[in-house]
This record gives sequence, C-alpha cells and structure tokens, in this order.
Amino acid sequence: MLVGGFEKVYEIGQEIVTRCALAVNGKLKVDYQGVEIYLDRPWRRETMHNLSSIEACSSVGHLLNEVFEMVVEPKLLQPTFVLDYPIEISPLAKPHRRHSSLTVRFELFICGRKMANAFSELTDPLDQKRRLEEQVRQHNEKTEASGLNKEQENKDDDDDSYEVTLDEDFLTAMEYGMPPASGMGLGIDRLVMLLTDSASIREVIAFPVLKIQQ
Repeated sequence: MLVGGFEKVYEIGQEIVTRCALAVNGKLKVDYQGVEIYLDRPWRRETMHNLSSIEACSSVGHLLNEVFEMVVEPKLLQPTFVLDYPIEISPLAKPHRRHSSLTVRFELFICGRKMANAFSELTDPLDQKRRLEEQVRQHNEKTEASGLNKEQENKDDDDDSYEVTLDEDFLTAMEYGMPPASGMGLGIDRLVMLLTDSASIREVIAFPVLKIQQ
C-alpha cells in the first residue's frame, strides 16, 4: 500500500482490548475457563530471552522459540507483552537498536494464547533479501530432511510440504524506497473467545471450517 501511493495507512489497535472488555462485561476482570484474567493496565512487559532463560548458542533464535512455545507460552495467563524476538524468526522486522541478533517486535499473550503480533517494518531491501534467502534455504533443508525421514520410515501419510520462494516483486517494491512503518495484527476471534468465555474458536466465528471427509 505504501509503494502504491497510500501515504497514511493506519490500523485501529489502541485500547481495543480494554474497551471491548468494558463493553461486553462492564469490568476489566475476565473469568475465562475458570481462570481470572486481569486486564487492568499497565500490562507486564518482558523479553523472550528472560522468560525462557536460555543461554546463547549457535542456533539461539530457533532454540529460544521452541522452548518459549513449549514451556513459557502456556504459563502467560495474565496480559504480557513479550519483547525482543530473535531475528531468525522475524524476517520482516527491523533490527534491534542495540542487539543485532534481535528485532523490534513484540507479541501480546493472554491466558496462554497469542493475541497480537506487532513490529517495526524492515525497510532495507538488501537486508530483507538476505533474510528471505536464508528463510528459503532453511525451509528447503527442512523439507528435504523431512522427505528422507518419511522415506526411511515408509510412511504413507500425505506430503504436507509446501514451496517457499523468494518474493522478487516485494523486494523490487522495497527498492523504490519504503518510509518508516510499523504494523500490528490483533486476533479478533481470540479476543472474542476470551471475553465470552468460549473454549473453542468454532464457537465465535461465523463460518467454522469443517473438515471434508474423503
């Protein structure tokens, strides 16, 4: 949109969680599946590294993310902003101002579930190309290894691999010049689940996706 000439692109995100909570329940304390969630601000802020307590190593980014998802994420019951995501898992985010291995990115977690993802957009086309090339390389290696494992184990299940290619059009657009920008995505369906004490996403979306039996 920026490259197309839309100079001002905004997304409504400020205070939407607390305002929705007050509109639905009239208070900022939410009872979700037997757990009391307190939406009073300010919300906790902590880096992924401090939450996961992992020492630096050659694959710190992916290792940190694996530990975080398995061990830390389910425990983030009260609203928590998780800051400073590794560059390996944030290919579109601007580098951190002080730590080159991190990015200017945060995610919001409530009741062990990701509610929002936000970051400052990477505007350097050369850096972006290097990151996307690395992402393609890692995906191809993972797909190849997965294929070999399936062949060795004689598995008959469907191949769930998918192709990842370099987005040349996106890189070309960036080369024209991208102004400073940031983005935030909020999971409205997950917010509705929280505010209505719904255990399943099928209860809050208009058209639940049904698995078609072959």
